[in-house]
Amino acid sequence: MSVTFTPLGSRVGEAVSLIAAEFDEMPGLRLTRAQVRRLCNLTDHDCDEALQHLCDERRLVRDHVGRYFRREFDY
Repeated sequence: MSVTFTPLGSRVGEAVSLIAAEFDEMPGLRLTRAQVRRLCNLTDHDCDEALQHLCDERRLVRDHVGRYFRREFDY
């Protein structure tokens, strides 16, 4: 996996790192947006920006019921 540097604000950049770390530590993890926000203690805005960034980078995907998970576990 490669790291991409983008012009994210420092809070959102930290949120991206935190969310990515949670999903890396628990590969089969599937969480809704609300669960990610609570787990990482994020504001709505920071959570949305970070999740969008991770999806844009194709590190996370969202299933038909709104759960996020690591792309390689798309089954």
